[in-house]
Amino acid sequence: MVHLFENQYWTVTSGDLSCRRDPLDPPEPVDRPSQGAVPLVIDPTDRRQAWLGAGAAVTDAAASLIWGVQDQDQRHDLLDDMFNPSRAGFSMIRIPLGSCEPSSQPYYTYDDIPYGGHDRGLEHFSLGEGEPGAPDATRDLKYIVPVVQEILSINPGVKVLASPWTAPAWMKNTGRLCQGGHLRFGEWTGNGYDPIEDSFEGAYARYFERYIDEMADLGIPIWGVTVQNEPSNAAPWPAMMWTLDQQADFAHRFLRPVLDRRHPQVRIFINDDSARCIPDPIGPAVDGGRAASIDGVAIHTYDDSYRRIAPVVRAHPEWAYGMTERRCLLDEEPEDASHIMSGVIGNWLVRQGVGFITLWNLALDERGLPNQIGADGRRGVVTIDHESGRVRRNLEYFMLRAFGQDVEPGSLVIGSGNHTPDGWSGSLGSVAFLAPDGAISAHIYNPTGHPLKAAVTVNGWGPRWQEAVVPAWGTVTMHCSHREINRSQVPADGDFELKPIGRRLTDDRAPGR
Repeated sequence: MVHLFENQYWTVTSGDLSCRRDPLDPPEPVDRPSQGAVPLVIDPTDRRQAWLGAGAAVTDAAASLIWGVQDQDQRHDLLDDMFNPSRAGFSMIRIPLGSCEPSSQPYYTYDDIPYGGHDRGLEHFSLGEGEPGAPDATRDLKYIVPVVQEILSINPGVKVLASPWTAPAWMKNTGRLCQGGHLRFGEWTGNGYDPIEDSFEGAYARYFERYIDEMADLGIPIWGVTVQNEPSNAAPWPAMMWTLDQQADFAHRFLRPVLDRRHPQVRIFINDDSARCIPDPIGPAVDGGRAASIDGVAIHTYDDSYRRIAPVVRAHPEWAYGMTERRCLLDEEPEDASHIMSGVIGNWLVRQGVGFITLWNLALDERGLPNQIGADGRRGVVTIDHESGRVRRNLEYFMLRAFGQDVEPGSLVIGSGNHTPDGWSGSLGSVAFLAPDGAISAHIYNPTGHPLKAAVTVNGWGPRWQEAVVPAWGTVTMHCSHREINRSQVPADGDFELKPIGRRLTDDRAPGR
């Protein structure tokens, strides 16, 4: 019987991290929920999307701390803790396809020639100079490539999603990497009108192809790409503007045909921005032919438009959906950080169809640095002291670990009880998973400022409930299996002072603020 699981592992994490995935004794079954307990029924017959994985962005800034500040032992201990499937089990990373912000290096693409010139054959394309990780290496080879190589040596199954912030300046109407501009649509680069070989769109599609080729040569398989990071944001860092219609057209007429030549397995995602950028309905921008060239939609959660993802999932249930970017501040209040990470991202969005999560950045230092402009005071999944290399794990880490340690990639999201309309208000919310081997796991989130008792049962158990107290803005996880369960513990953190400095951006706010 399904209720006779040989092994159970329960943990509790509070919003203020006074509990850090502390193990709980498996609750003794009772015949009915006690007075005031919130009932949550897990239903393995209600099977939804596949769970692909969770992790974070390995930006140049994050990689510069891991590779350039930490010593070899510190680096390996951190990456092994995060990506080893026997420990935290992070299983996905997002990397920039060219420069992004934050970055420790001046901005670059892989084909930087003076504006006015054409490099139709991508003869100047280069991921960087030098050996990966060497002190004199440049661009991606300086920090990102060696860090990703070490991650893949720990867990070869980690999925790598690549996102561009801009095309090379010579491909853009502005001739600049930063502050928006757009691709030179409908213009030609050579003597002819072959759409793949002679157009700017074709050159840019081949730029993606070349990147995938050269990363593969370095032992880094690219699982998927997004057409553009934040195509609605003409930011002072690398940026480029696209409508969703333009993204879908480029994916269908240029990028998919080019990738199908040697990389048909690489997935293409559109949007990679707030859900407000997706028209409702999505059909006029992404018709049947275009939809067949696209593998899914990525969203960010910097505003309250995340609830617009549900109609898109219903329109295209065959696609995969990912939450690809969100950060918190170094001095974020537990309530706000928990609502963002555990409530909206880790719970509500997964219930609505999201199948993978990559937070924004894997690491930043105790000041929210390094960056070139405008990212002061932000925090990563972990904070690394820029002088000692010591590590502090943030709430983001614990949200991701709840997936990595308790949810096997390839599991299915299944039905479960829910008492919150949006992830951050009301009462307890939950999300549950069925693993390929029949194991069941669940995350129960409390969006209130006081403890709530959950009563959990599984469809098929009959009157058999297990109760646990979920702390304020906290999460209780349940993992039940007939096989051995990963019971690894969270390492102790280093002790150092946080030093958030002036904020230059104003787009960080918690749901409901």
